[in-house]
Amino acid sequence: MEKKKSKHEFRGNTLPALVTVGPVTLLLLGLVLAPLIFVLVMSFCSTDEFYNVVYRFTAENYSKLVSPDYMKIYGQSLLIAFLTTVVCILLGYPFSYIIARTKNKKKKLLYMLVIIPFWTNSLIRIYGWRTFLGNSGWLNSLLLKLQIVSEPVDFLYKTGTTVLGMVYCLIPFMILPLYTAIEKLDGSLLEASGDLGARPIRTLFEIIIPLTSSGIFSGSIMVFIPCLGYFFVSNILGGGNTDMIGNLIERQFKSANNWPLGAALSIILILVTLILVKAYQKAGGDMDSLGL
Repeated sequence: MEKKKSKHEFRGNTLPALVTVGPVTLLLLGLVLAPLIFVLVMSFCSTDEFYNVVYRFTAENYSKLVSPDYMKIYGQSLLIAFLTTVVCILLGYPFSYIIARTKNKKKKLLYMLVIIPFWTNSLIRIYGWRTFLGNSGWLNSLLLKLQIVSEPVDFLYKTGTTVLGMVYCLIPFMILPLYTAIEKLDGSLLEASGDLGARPIRTLFEIIIPLTSSGIFSGSIMVFIPCLGYFFVSNILGGGNTDMIGNLIERQFKSANNWPLGAALSIILILVTLILVKAYQKAGGDMDSLGL
């Protein structure tokens, strides 16, 4: 009787789990795992003279990825992603600290300033930046009107402009993890530091930053990884002068019509993402802060 009862309890506990988790699992398998497997298979295929995909195993696509031209784009991508991450930290940390330490109604207003950009498509916002920075845009018009410059300044199609666009799109992903980490900071530690005679700058580097390093690390990953794939920012603001891995993948699937090579590049980008996330996990980071 006890065995039958235990089996009945097991079935009773298992059935709700299958009902609630089963559909989500099937959805993830169909919409996430299956496409990734297809991309992986595609990366080992080849193309014929008419650029049709030939399902014949080859590792040629991966051997092409080490060409000097591609290596230059990899280096440029990592540089732009690194600069974007650093700028997001420098701008996002003070703002996150202000939000976390604000106690009145202004806290909701400051938090909304971070969320509001998500209400508008990032592509539209980047086109707005191109209009603003163009030769006949508002910025040049203002500079000419104030007689600061004698002719329009060419702001577009430079590395700095691409970094500006990346920072504008991705800084909310830095602010939110930082805000979460700073809000958990024990204020008594800051009071104790001040009572013991530590200057604010020493308190910042020896107490605040070490205790909020998890937010810095998670925010850096959430900025660095998408930056590698935001091809539309470098297309619109960089004008093809600051190609990134995302641009390279886009061209393979569109103009070059070389899907296997584009799939191989996509797999490399996925591996970079997994390595960074694993490094974050090894460092003791909370995967929930990454949404994983």
